[in-house]
Amino acid sequence: MTLIKRAFAAAVAAVVLAAPAAPAHADDRLTDLGVPLQDVLLLGGTVAPGPGGTPVLWAASSGAPAHLNAVDPATGAEVTRLDLPGAAGAWAVDATPDGSVYAGTYGDGRLYRWTPGGGVTDLGRPIASENFIWSVAAGEGATVYGGTYPGGRLFAYDPATGVRDYGKLSPSHSYVRSVSYADGKIYAGTENPAALFEVDAASGAVRRLPAPPGIDLTDRWAYDVDVEAGYLYVRLGSAFPAPLHVWDIAAGAWVDALETAHGLDVSPPDDEGRVYFVKAGELVRYDPRTKAVTPTGMPFVGRVANTRGIGWAELGLPDYPGKSLVGLLWRGMMFRYNPQTGAKSFVQSGIKGEPIDVTAIADGPDGRVYTGGFLNGGFAALDPGTGEREEFHTFSQTEALATHRGKLYVGAYPDARLYAYDPALPWNSPEYSPSPEPGPAPNPARLADFAADKQIRPRALTSAGKYLAAGTMPDLGHLGGVLALWDPETGALKHAERNVVKDQSIVSLAYRDGVLYGGTSIYSGQSATEPTQPEAKLFAWSVRHDKLLWEIVPAPGKPAIPALTFDDRGRLWGIAGGEVFGVNVHARKVVDRLTLSAGSSSGGQLAFNAADRLLYGAHAGKEAFTLDPRTLARAVIKQGPVHHLAVHRSGDVYFAEGPKLFRYRP
Repeated sequence: MTLIKRAFAAAVAAVVLAAPAAPAHADDRLTDLGVPLQDVLLLGGTVAPGPGGTPVLWAASSGAPAHLNAVDPATGAEVTRLDLPGAAGAWAVDATPDGSVYAGTYGDGRLYRWTPGGGVTDLGRPIASENFIWSVAAGEGATVYGGTYPGGRLFAYDPATGVRDYGKLSPSHSYVRSVSYADGKIYAGTENPAALFEVDAASGAVRRLPAPPGIDLTDRWAYDVDVEAGYLYVRLGSAFPAPLHVWDIAAGAWVDALETAHGLDVSPPDDEGRVYFVKAGELVRYDPRTKAVTPTGMPFVGRVANTRGIGWAELGLPDYPGKSLVGLLWRGMMFRYNPQTGAKSFVQSGIKGEPIDVTAIADGPDGRVYTGGFLNGGFAALDPGTGEREEFHTFSQTEALATHRGKLYVGAYPDARLYAYDPALPWNSPEYSPSPEPGPAPNPARLADFAADKQIRPRALTSAGKYLAAGTMPDLGHLGGVLALWDPETGALKHAERNVVKDQSIVSLAYRDGVLYGGTSIYSGQSATEPTQPEAKLFAWSVRHDKLLWEIVPAPGKPAIPALTFDDRGRLWGIAGGEVFGVNVHARKVVDRLTLSAGSSSGGQLAFNAADRLLYGAHAGKEAFTLDPRTLARAVIKQGPVHHLAVHRSGDVYFAEGPKLFRYRP
């Protein structure tokens, strides 16, 4: 036993093993409020023949389950909508020469195949160890190639012969993020530090391609890889605009680089071998032989301008003779461009929205209950008195919400961004939902981000006196979160410091009497990063002096302390894995402990309710419960996958199961 664990064991005044909790008889106190957020999120797509044999826009929409959608490029109408049972969504969609459409999914890493005569077939998990298929690429006939996570493997699927596992391409990479195929060769790209491989489809021989001259790959992914007409296009960066590098396959050399290219694909070539893609917020045409970039005058505005499938179709419309370039965007908007006439248009497609999983809940400054959304993003407000709802679409994924001095503060993924939303002013997010006409000032207003510190998730937010406090989690390949204090009066950061606790993220915060208390996680904001520390810590930080006061290990062996809250006696409570603990902050020691389970989950919620002086918690995605901080008596409110919870000023408690919101009235 280490010295710190001996000290901890000696300090514990009360340790209680929880007996199975009796469910609270809350039938009349628990209300299902339904789904607060619903929207379209498209990830992977392609242009290929549909059920009628003519080209359609294929795209996978995230949901429960995910769906494979086909859209008429002339009208935007839904042609078909097909369930992908067991899948949450799909980045990976492509069509093979035989007319099949494949979708590789996340959640369970399954592969699905659609054929005109057979509909959708669930082909199962191509590789049992992999739960995420990041990319698929059409090969010859009905063969498709795919890249996976967490094993960083490459596979092939042929209906005649089944699955071929090419194995792990790199011992140091967990993602095969992008895949393309041409002339017997498979091209595959990885996460940072980016690596690019050429694999012989027949023999399986692997060759690593050199990096573009003068390019540091340390914090870049080979995010998009496309082979078109003898050239390999590789976008080295992230989901946001990054340089697009061009490799001449015949010459075996890098021949060009184009800055600020958006993903996810370049188009198939036109009759002269030229491709189209979005560059610096505009659709452009690129000729790899002359290196000429020709603007089209078609703008793609906003933070997310990545195409979700791009290709050619005959529309039969007056201003669109011959073949037109068509594609989809992340919210289901369809775009069209005709090279002959220059005609261009955006049309909202008929793809249906899906419920969005709740990622954060907060009592807002106006008394409404706010919920933030996963992946699709957006957030919603519910008036507890009237039941009236308001949804704010086309916003980023929410990691945390907190009320501070009349505003709702939002922590957004990625780049660990902070925003302030004033409910008294009009909603206006030009970053995500720009208007063609000048609008009011941005609201939510962007305050700061921590991308320069390699941070990705602002997981913890709390009001800390005159400041807003934030704690973050770093990006892939990095450890050590940032503790930051934002001053609304000056409109600047009072203080921001990384590695307050070495190599640990900051995932929970609580404030009392000038001191900020933080709970850490040994993990990065991306699970593939290996931790260096054995267990999470609780620390105290002087807001006035920007100084670490102390740190302890309140739950030995537990990887994270995802929630902290003070009760009415000034005792600090936290949850870690299967344990709830109470800390005397003056004595700097644990004085109460309740073991809920033997697990080591990094999730959990805990909040004090002044209305009934009970703690309300969510345990490992299994249940919502109450806990009396004086007696440690526990009762289950509801069993189920509860991950997010908040106490409203009225004393009502709100919690979420996936996309559904519940209210509990004590």
